[in-house]
Formats: sequence, C-alpha cells, structure tokens
Amino acid sequence: MPVEEAVMAGVFTPCLISSVGESPRLGDPLVDEYLRFTAARVRPNSLVAQSFDLKVFFTVVAKPPQQVEVADVLGFIEEQRAPRRGGNVVRLVDGEAGLAASTIKRRLATISSFYDYLLLRGICDRNPVPRSINARHRGHRGSPLVRAPKKMPRVLLPEEVVALTSALRTDRDRAMISLMVHAGLRRCEVLGLRFGDVHIGDRRVFIADGKGGHQRLVPVVSAFFTQLASYLSAERPSDAPSAGEDHVFVVLKGPTRGRPLTAAGLDQVLAGARGRAGLTHATCHELRHTCFTRLREAGMALEAIQAQAGHASIETTRIYLHLSNDWLAGEYQQAMAILDNWHDEISGEPS
Repeated sequence: MPVEEAVMAGVFTPCLISSVGESPRLGDPLVDEYLRFTAARVRPNSLVAQSFDLKVFFTVVAKPPQQVEVADVLGFIEEQRAPRRGGNVVRLVDGEAGLAASTIKRRLATISSFYDYLLLRGICDRNPVPRSINARHRGHRGSPLVRAPKKMPRVLLPEEVVALTSALRTDRDRAMISLMVHAGLRRCEVLGLRFGDVHIGDRRVFIADGKGGHQRLVPVVSAFFTQLASYLSAERPSDAPSAGEDHVFVVLKGPTRGRPLTAAGLDQVLAGARGRAGLTHATCHELRHTCFTRLREAGMALEAIQAQAGHASIETTRIYLHLSNDWLAGEYQQAMAILDNWHDEISGEPS
C-alpha cells in the first residue's frame, strides 16, 4: 500500500530512507518535516538516532501522528520493556530482558520533542507523552515514566591498560588507543582527526568537531606522536586510491585500503586486542573514563579535566571525583581527623 493511501486509511508504516546530502525520511509529511527542521539543530549522529527512534515508535503504534494518544505512548513503553529474544537473554547489570531504561528514555524524549514541534505549529493541541506520573500539585515533577538507574562508568585498572596496549598489533592502533586512554578523546574525535589538527610542535591536537559542535585544543602525551610518526612512515598506504585524503587514520589493508577508518573498524580493532589481552571489558568510552579518572587521581583540577574532556558543564565532570580512588577516602580521613580532635578536646582526653 502506498504511503499516501496508508495515511488516509489511518495506518502509518514508516520506512526510513536516508540519502546523501538530504534529511532522513519516514514517509509521513509531518515526521519528515520535523526531521528537516531538526537537522539544522542537532549533530548528524543525533539526527540518525532521532530518525530511528521515530521509526520504532510509529512501527509499534502504527497510527498517523495526529491520532496518537497517551494510551498509545504507555503501550509503547510496555512493548519496549517486553523481553527480547524470547526472554532467555537478560543483561547482567540489571537482570532485565527488555531494552535498557536509558534507551527507552531517549526514545520518549525524541517522541516528546516531535510533539512539542507539532504543538508549536498548532497541528496538535497536546503532547501525548506525559511529563511524569502522580504529579499531585502544579510545579511538582512527580515520578518519571521510566526510571533509569545512574550507574558509575567502568574504568580499566593500570594493569588492564598495559595488557590492552600490549595486545595491539600496529602503530596506527597504538596511536588511536593512546588518544583515548591518555588524552580522553571520544571515538568520533579520533576518527575525525585530520592532519591539520595535529600540532606536533605544541604536542597538542585540535578537536574541530567535538560533541555538540564544540571545538577544543588539548595536550597529548609524547608517546602518541612517536607512534603516529611510525604509522605514517611504515604503515599508512601511499598508493591506495584514497590515501591522499586528509584523515589521519585509514584502513591498512583489504578492499577499503586507504579509506578513512570507520567506527565499526575501530571497534573491531579494540575487540581483537581485548580478546588477545583476556579482558572482558574495554570499550572506547571506558578508555576515555579511565583517562580522566587517572588524571583526577594524579591531582589534576576538575576544571582542567572539564576542558580536556570537552564537557559543557562541570557537573558532567564531577563523576570523576567518585571514580577516583583517593579523593573520597582522603576527604573522609581529613574530616574524621578533625572530628577526632574535636572529640578529644570535649572529653579532655589527650590527642
């Protein structure tokens, strides 16, 4: 059934279509209009995520946007929490068989933003996504629709970092991992690095397209530049069709030799090294968390870590206070020493 006939019949079956240089489309005029609007507001990866979130929602609900009600949203939440793969597989971290609460919350945020747009346009008279449940008084937030636990990020122990880096097979891979574990770069920032961004004389790299479009100039350990020089002189293809591209890190062999390395390629490199090192965890983001945790343990100021990480808010950086092994223990011991002295003075006992 063509999309137009399906909409007229009260059925909307989304089909995600992505074309180079164009906004994604799902087949509904309002949804496609919203995606064109939001393309100017968010980063490309966020646009892809929002497109997929809307596709999943309207696949489950199977209604045109104007006909969606609160009950449909609540039914969508229930469906997303239902067991996947027959209920035989659960996540070890929380024992749940459905999608992670953080994923469901993100999808609800996307849906809510879409209906806020329709409200602004005057197409809908209310947002079917409830802000909360049991908000008894105006101004009270109530209970969230989905409560996602706030988990501490995992970091690697020093010996795990040594094992991982020892398992890497090329200087290209060592340089990429060094940027994450010693400078805290995100995966996309490593892959997006271009030759003009590498400031060898200053021992720094320029992040031209960080999260949220923010740019920053960060210092990097000298070992990275040594690894980079070895990679460029002995490993990087010079005769491949795409070798002249400005990207620093490219594929070394195979049919895509010389082309910029992809996120899947970097994940494959890390998975191979992780397996050879006998590690059960070591993702790109865990390497980033490990970097900032160790910097905090070494006494680096929280504001300096914020600048190195590219965090828009210092509140995001505060997590490394709790990941750091010595900060909380040191603060506690200092406070207890004061309290012990105070107790001795009150009781008249010698300190």
